[in-house]
Amino acid sequence: MTSENRAVYLDANATAPMEPAVLDEVLQYMTVEYGNAGSRTHEYGQTAKNRVQRAREQVAAVVDAQPDEVIFTSGATESDNMALLGLAPHGEKTGRRRIITTQIEHKAVLEPVEELRKRGFDVVCVPPTSGGWVDPDAIAAELTPDTVAVSVMHVNNETGVHQPLADIVIALRDHDAYLHVDAAQGFGKELDDLRDPRIDLISVSGHKIYGPKGVGALITRRRGYKRPPLTPLTFGGGQERGLRAGTLPVPLVAGLGTAAQLARDNHARRRDTCLAYKKDAVAMFQQLDAEFNGDPDRTVPHTINISIPGLDSEAVMLALKGAVAISNGSACTSHSYDPSHVLTAMNLPKERIQGALRISWSHLTPTTDWADIHDRIAAIR
Repeated sequence: MTSENRAVYLDANATAPMEPAVLDEVLQYMTVEYGNAGSRTHEYGQTAKNRVQRAREQVAAVVDAQPDEVIFTSGATESDNMALLGLAPHGEKTGRRRIITTQIEHKAVLEPVEELRKRGFDVVCVPPTSGGWVDPDAIAAELTPDTVAVSVMHVNNETGVHQPLADIVIALRDHDAYLHVDAAQGFGKELDDLRDPRIDLISVSGHKIYGPKGVGALITRRRGYKRPPLTPLTFGGGQERGLRAGTLPVPLVAGLGTAAQLARDNHARRRDTCLAYKKDAVAMFQQLDAEFNGDPDRTVPHTINISIPGLDSEAVMLALKGAVAISNGSACTSHSYDPSHVLTAMNLPKERIQGALRISWSHLTPTTDWADIHDRIAAIR
């Protein structure tokens, strides 16, 4: 099937298409500049090392961090694990065993904190409002002197709801807990919140910002001169300041660097393009009396989550097959038929959860025939 007659891809929150300039960069460092960044005795290694350093600068610039605060990983899942499990020994040593997170986090956060619960940590999962966002006062109410970490996502991957990070930061101003933000869906797209120096740890995913799969970063901000007290999860080579052993995938790191640079440089244009697309999508679904899951005033420009009364999500996806590619939840749990833990936490009715559809796009998404989408769905009502 050629690209001309394939369905329009509307599952960008699962993974986004790669920017052409990023692909060019990845291929350059796979086929021409293929040196190991750890090889210091020849120009191939030095070229690779220099490109890795420039990628640190490009990633750090998005959130106003320092280049040496960027640790490259395989993606946001590894970054989340590195942040939360990496803080555990510090919590045990200092007697601070309380961790606060939310019920709507990605499984890459919920499963590590569940592991910490098994190790004796006191884990609190704060519920969201019915609009899909977490009240900062609810976070503040759970803070105790023995809280070692607070982990709150930037943008929810299912609903697209932007969490009130600025207010959560204010709630933590006078507390010593480390603040971790899973920014997989918001890094490079929602810029201002992540620049606050009170955010200690930021997880980044390459393939969500039009970069390659298999690469990400954990940004580890200093407090004064002190880095977050992370213990490494892997050992074997001392790379990445001893926090992440193993040979760096220079082509992927280069691609992430270019993707981060483009996200920063083209932010306003991309945002306007996504907002225009969202306007058309919302207008069409309103004609079908769709219910929008997540506070519309808090959703990002590139995502909506909707339910159409009387229709199951599987039936809608079948009707739209060949026209658009959409999902009914997180790609990481698509093998499971369990109801969405995010929508369940929002206390939505069972029928609405069963009918929920996630539509997510990008500045690269082509024009969509919304009239055809409308007619396909209307035909099965």
